[in-house]
Amino acid sequence: MEEAHYSNIHLALVHFPVYNKPGEVVVSSVTTLDVHDISRVCRTFGVGNFYVVTPLKTQQELVERLIGHWMKGHGARYNPTRKEALLKTRVIKSLDAVVADVTEQCGKKPCVVVTGAKQVPNSIEFGALRKQLQEGRPTLLVFGTGWGLEKNLIRNADCVLEPIEGNAGFNHLPVRGAIAIILDRLLGRS
Repeated sequence: MEEAHYSNIHLALVHFPVYNKPGEVVVSSVTTLDVHDISRVCRTFGVGNFYVVTPLKTQQELVERLIGHWMKGHGARYNPTRKEALLKTRVIKSLDAVVADVTEQCGKKPCVVVTGAKQVPNSIEFGALRKQLQEGRPTLLVFGTGWGLEKNLIRNADCVLEPIEGNAGFNHLPVRGAIAIILDRLLGRS
């Protein structure tokens, strides 16, 4: 079967502005496990670029060092599939910079779709977004870390994706798990 590519669909993992547990706006820490795993999930589903969004120079350097290790030298020889997964992983300082980068690549501003664990009025359903993605419009799927995206990022988005609903009354997925589920629902074979 022919491999699907969604090079006009991009994903951003935002570390600022996000909330902490008490509800304060903070910068969350980048975890290298998220970078590795989300890069692999994005590659599996043929997503364009995966952007790690953090304004902190030290965190940007950490991600760049991690990518560099797997792209060159021993890391690239030791695990070529990790290198392949990280080919389209970028670290960038803000969501606005991501939107500008995607706009430059695609020649058109992307539809910004934010995600979260809470239900919001007028959320777009998975089926409707899946149809929209098949139309080929550049799209940026935005995921938050910590306790979720700051309210203005949600307010300024083009749409909010409905949350993943489990069957046990518990709703606190790790972000990399949520990304895998959402990409499968939107881009997987059905």
